[in-house]
Parts: sequence; C-alpha cells; structure tokens
Amino acid sequence: MKARKYGDAVRPDPYAWSAHPEALLGIALLAAGYVLALRSHRGPPWRLAAFALGTGLLLVAAVSPLDALTFHLLTAHLLQNILLAEWAPLLLVLGLPPSLAASFTRFRPLRGLTHPLVALPLWLTVYFLWHLPPLYDAALRNPSTLLHLEHGTYLAAGCLLWWPVVHDRPWGLPDGLRALYLFAAFALGSPLGLLLALLPDTVYGFYDGGAGLWGLSDLDDQRIAGVTMASEEAVLFALAFAYVFARFLRTEERQDALADELAGERSAVLQQQRALL
Repeated sequence: MKARKYGDAVRPDPYAWSAHPEALLGIALLAAGYVLALRSHRGPPWRLAAFALGTGLLLVAAVSPLDALTFHLLTAHLLQNILLAEWAPLLLVLGLPPSLAASFTRFRPLRGLTHPLVALPLWLTVYFLWHLPPLYDAALRNPSTLLHLEHGTYLAAGCLLWWPVVHDRPWGLPDGLRALYLFAAFALGSPLGLLLALLPDTVYGFYDGGAGLWGLSDLDDQRIAGVTMASEEAVLFALAFAYVFARFLRTEERQDALADELAGERSAVLQQQRALL
C-alpha cells in the first residue's frame, strides 16, 4: 500500500485495500471456532447468517478501502468505529445459539462482565475514552499497536453491551428492563456524535491540514461525522428498542389473557359449587 505524508501524519492512499494479516487471522480463528462450536450447539439457520454477516462487517472494517479512508476522513473513521462497536458485535452475539451463549457464561469473569450494570458503563467508557482527542490522534499515528487495541476494545465492549439484550443467560432480564437498558444506552451514548456535529472548531489534530478529500474542509468532515454517528445510533437503538418493547407488550397481553381465563375458570367452578349446594 502506498503512503502519502500530510503534515506530520503518514496516510495510506485512499480507496486502497489494507493488508492486515493479524486482523485476517483473528477473523479466521473466530469463524473457525464458531463452526466447531456448532457441532455441539445447534441453532437455526438465521443465527449462522447473523454471525456470517457480523464477520463480514469485521472484514469490511479491517481490510476494505474503508480502513484506508479512516486516515483521511473523520467520517470514515467514525463509520469504522460504528461497525466495530455496535453493528458487528450485535450480529456476532445474535449468531450464538442460546446453549453456546450459556456455556460461555459459566466462566465467572464473563458472567460478571455481561451484567447490565457493568456492560453498559464499560461500553460507554470505551467509546468516550477513545474519542478523547489526545488518545484518538495517538491511535491513528500508531496504527500497528494502539489503533489495533482501540478496535479490539470496541469489539469486546460492543459484544458485552448487546449480551443482556440478546441472551437470557445468565441474567434473564425481563423485556421491560431490556427496553429501558437500550434507551439508556442511546441516551447516554448519542451526545458524543451530537457534540462533534455542533462544535465550532475541529478537535482532532490528526486531520488538520489533511488531503482535503472530496473537497471537504476539516470542520465539514467533523460535522458530517457527528451527524452520521448520532443518526446511526438513533436508528439502531430505536429499532432494537421497538422490537424488545413490542415483545414486552405481547407478553403482557398474553399474561392478561391468561389471568382472565383463569379468573373465568375459577368463577365457573364457584358457580358449579353454589349450584350443588
């Protein structure tokens, strides 16, 4: 991959495919482990499709031209982060059959990390910490070390975030609490994108004096990045919230119908007893 130097930053040519053997090896091991696990933990085909799509998004984030664009445009980097911290983790966690997910939570550390009061603060901490300007710029200037750490923590924290929403084990949250959890994740996470969109000045020095790709100024790029991030989170968490909340309402309706049925049966029995007397 060719590289160009802008200011004090060396950036790969945009639109080039990235060569990250370590990322490809990690994704291959993840896929192989999943296939092996399916021998003992069967699941419906849609779970396999979800996991495959999740690994596909990891490939897009790691080796497609999106990776090269992240060194030129803040918008591209935030889109890459979104894939790694939200979309890919959701699909990977959805892809786990319940029996396989339950076997993972037998490990005490993972059991603790998937608790909603741990998983959500941890995801928020990872998200906000890596977006602090000094750490953000340092990661981009150290793509072989610090940037890989950033991406790995995004993926891990994202999987923990979605775990109590998708799987019943180990905590078995009622759907009402799952909906509240999703609302809290959106309400606490979305201000970061809005802040980037509204700031009057750029905050990430790595992009200052860059290539001016697509004719965008640094500030326009930051504003588009913030709007993209906030809009994506609104869509993703709104869809997840709507699904879980609708399931909560259906459960409540079934319970009410069952209660009415039982009350009707008790009333009929009492009437029969009165008639016999």
